[in-house]
Amino acid sequence: MSKKKKSTDNGLKHAGPGRSVITTNRKARYDYDILDTYEAGLVLSGTEVKALRQGRGNLNDAFGEIHNGEARIHNLHIQEYDYGTWTNHPPRRIRKLLLHRSEIDKLQPKLAEVGLTLIPLSLYFNDGWAKVELGLARGRKRHDKRQALAKREADREIERALGRAAKRGG
Repeated sequence: MSKKKKSTDNGLKHAGPGRSVITTNRKARYDYDILDTYEAGLVLSGTEVKALRQGRGNLNDAFGEIHNGEARIHNLHIQEYDYGTWTNHPPRRIRKLLLHRSEIDKLQPKLAEVGLTLIPLSLYFNDGWAKVELGLARGRKRHDKRQALAKREADREIERALGRAAKRGG
């Protein structure tokens, strides 16, 4: 007799082997030009990890900084764990990011430049470890946003036309 498998669907999107996305910051790629990306681990408490496994993270208004040689993330909202008691965490606390010293040393002078900031792009589990993808970003002006939107629409039209041509066989 075969055993029934437990459902592991917890609201997380699977993006490749061992990787499940908790949340993405879709507005970041619209509001900013992403110059470089970094992957960092997060220092979390137990109830924060459990809440993230339920898909309860939010990257809106979050940003990163380097303070006293430590990378930190501000305004990352992780809802309180439903079954947590007095051990529950504050939803918006400053969390430490785990980056290599060489990455921090490269980032520090770049963040000192005017107009550059560290923006979280996505929050995910990679082989069971909570990770955040950070982007070194420069803010876009309103006309730059319109140009980016027009370029994306043009690219989408080109893809559609190529798709139609491929279906017709020529």
